[in-house]
Amino acid sequence: MIAKTEDDFNGLKEIGAICGAIRDELVQNTKPGMTTKEIDEIAGEMFEKAGAQSAPKGEYDFPGYTCISINEEVAHGIPAERTIQEGDLVNIDVSGSKNGYFADTGISFVVGKGEMILQKICDVAKEAFEAGLEKAKPGSKKSALGKAVHTVAKQHGLTVIKNLTGHGVGRSIHEEPDHIFNYFSRWDDEILTDGMVIAFEPFISTLEEEVFLSEDDGWTYLTDESFVAQYEHTIILTKEGPIITTL
Repeated sequence: MIAKTEDDFNGLKEIGAICGAIRDELVQNTKPGMTTKEIDEIAGEMFEKAGAQSAPKGEYDFPGYTCISINEEVAHGIPAERTIQEGDLVNIDVSGSKNGYFADTGISFVVGKGEMILQKICDVAKEAFEAGLEKAKPGSKKSALGKAVHTVAKQHGLTVIKNLTGHGVGRSIHEEPDHIFNYFSRWDDEILTDGMVIAFEPFISTLEEEVFLSEDDGWTYLTDESFVAQYEHTIILTKEGPIITTL
């Protein structure tokens, strides 16, 4: 969407703050021995208390309030009876709506002490996000964000997932622009505009550049032999600088 009015900005900031608070609470509560279902139930309680709705559940009938992915699961992991272990790479993705406005945010992190490479890809995902954020301004080409992400990944001897992308958000959970690549495409020359609302989400990978959909559940995106970290926020692009609604 294009945010134009004070109501737009306030509505986007409100749901952004709710989703950001849920994300942070779930990260803090992710401990060895907990199941992903138990973590997800915390989100359900927080959505209800805030008078907001889970976007995956409300828009797609997803079997969970949030997406929680572990290790080989990259995105859209279903909260269930899987138990968190020390050293796991976990991704928590929270998206929701309130009063017709949407926000989307996610983060990957290591539970306790894990392999050094896991913390590295989490750190690089955040660094790639920050590099892309510098290009996230009206008048820039959308492809500049992907170029910045891929450049950071390569500097660290890593790569990106090419078939998971950022997207527009605001009045629905997925809208135009329908993709924001994590790599440079010279054909992707759309110009970013003032007030545009996007979910920008670099995916940094240790090896593979594509994920595949689980045949078992039809929701979860997986890798064969790579670890992947994501870092995502909802952003309103303005001439004065980007506004991150989900901090």
